Amino acid sequence: MLEPAIKEQLKAYLEKLQHPIELVASLDDSAKAQEMRGLLADIASLSDKVSLRENGDDARRPSFAIGLPGEAPRIHFAGLPLGHEFTSLVLALLQTGGHPPKVEPAVIEQIKGLPGNFRAEVFISLSCHNCPDGVQACNLMAVLNPGVTSTMIDGALFQDEVNSRQIMAVPTIYLNGEEFGQGRMTIEEILAKLDTGAAARNAEALAQKNPFDVLVVGGGPAGAAAAIYAARKGIRTGIVAERFGGQVLDTLAIENFISVPETEGPKLVAALEQHVKHYEVDVMNLQRATRLTPGELIEVQLENGATLQAKSVILATGARWREMNVPGEKEYKAKGVCFCPHCDGPLFKGKRVAVIGGGNSGAEAAIDLAGIVGHVTLLEFSDTLRADAVLQKKLHSLANVTVIKSAQTTEVTGDGQKVNGLTYQDRASGEIRHVELEGIFVQIGLLPNTDWLKGTLELSRSGEIEIDAKGHTSLPGVFAAGDCTTVPYKQIVIAMGSGATASLSAFDHLIRS
Repeated sequence: MLEPAIKEQLKAYLEKLQHPIELVASLDDSAKAQEMRGLLADIASLSDKVSLRENGDDARRPSFAIGLPGEAPRIHFAGLPLGHEFTSLVLALLQTGGHPPKVEPAVIEQIKGLPGNFRAEVFISLSCHNCPDGVQACNLMAVLNPGVTSTMIDGALFQDEVNSRQIMAVPTIYLNGEEFGQGRMTIEEILAKLDTGAAARNAEALAQKNPFDVLVVGGGPAGAAAAIYAARKGIRTGIVAERFGGQVLDTLAIENFISVPETEGPKLVAALEQHVKHYEVDVMNLQRATRLTPGELIEVQLENGATLQAKSVILATGARWREMNVPGEKEYKAKGVCFCPHCDGPLFKGKRVAVIGGGNSGAEAAIDLAGIVGHVTLLEFSDTLRADAVLQKKLHSLANVTVIKSAQTTEVTGDGQKVNGLTYQDRASGEIRHVELEGIFVQIGLLPNTDWLKGTLELSRSGEIEIDAKGHTSLPGVFAAGDCTTVPYKQIVIAMGSGATASLSAFDHLIRS
């Protein structure tokens, strides 16, 4: 089942097991079950601390569980955890076998202290790069807390269950049979929702922090670069972010980051976080900024009520997916309205979908989806596509793709539970038309995350923070960088450069004032 090189790597990992573990398979006569049997046999053959039995009684078949001999297993995989989920499998093996997890001690204690029983089910697709975080978080909770069980469910393999629960986006996490969350969720985010007292404790701890020399707001490439450059100057540096990594976490393939021929967003974010933590940077994750108050000490108020102070501030809040803002879009978000074709595409296998937007991201989405779904309708507002010529050529070569130009989407329609189509106006004739479909993938660009700054500093007509060549904003001591600013060309490498520029300017401001 596993390639020789992978088996050698896995064998080396399994040497870290501190005590025996048991694989329990619940199989049927399907081809996937045979693949699963081969995978589990390979794993068991690589370590004398791993045993396998095939008399599992799980109702989901094929599936398997990982546990300790003589105990009911608490980690389950309904489907083959390959692709992006192979790391989830390896971590589950190691952590069940006693290898310590690489998380903060405070997080471990918080997990162990959770009262009650929790049955977590994480619906995923193997092509989703956001799904492993949720799977690994729930698995870790199951390892550390005997009241928690965790099950990864491959939505493409268990289509009947996906349809019955009307799951239209991954990852989707269920807790004790009720929908708990959708989209990328880290262990800290899950704990914040479960541990209702955590927010108050965090707010109290944040409010006690001394003023920073440089406080970076935002944890994407611009924010990470700014924090590193500041910390290297030996000054007190903090970084506060709603989600460390930002938009890059939702990026699958990155092939234009100079010196790195190809990587993936989550891998790059992990490297950024490791680099930031190499220095004495106070990283405050899962914190949303709501107000900026200028003064001798600039104040940043957070959603949880805490206020941070700093001698200088660098705004690097990035951008988010632009929405269509039409009736039905919000009602059917994650119920057919999606923003990540890589993550959610497999859930629409054989179905009809639409892609909104004819730029590079829209064309790439349509091309990717065409290999999975039954039919793709791409709608572009303009009378010409904006995608690169090579993408347009590929797009027009696909038999199951229809391109409609001069189309203004006016409404998302549904049956109250999920999407069943969209309405658009032909901008040339004025005619109103309806397309029946099951999914809509919105790919129309980004919006800067600057709503909370309106009326505080100068913004452009499109909401971007106005900056000069050195990253200065209209407020003394406040600098900005990355996709939230007027810097042209929203690229990772440009965001990093602008973060470094803003940080150097902030340091210059400090030594002069």
